[in-house]
Amino acid sequence: MVMEKMQKLSEILLKIRARKELENFLYGLLTPKEIDELVTRIEIIKKLKQGMPHKKIAKNLKTGVATVTRGSKEIQKGRFISIH
Repeated sequence: MVMEKMQKLSEILLKIRARKELENFLYGLLTPKEIDELVTRIEIIKKLKQGMPHKKIAKNLKTGVATVTRGSKEIQKGRFISIH
């Protein structure tokens, strides 16, 4: 069920070609808090890939170590290839 929903979401996102269109879509879909959380998670991934320790990332981004660890586990699964 989750996989089917992810496929539907991916299809929608892939159809969006313009940055402004994508921004409008995300603003309409997500709350400001959700946007902030997504940006934080992306920053976690970037910092993990730079080799920063989990606890330092959590402290700098004011998030839990468990959230950072989750990001690390997802990187180990081969996700986030396009995030540098």
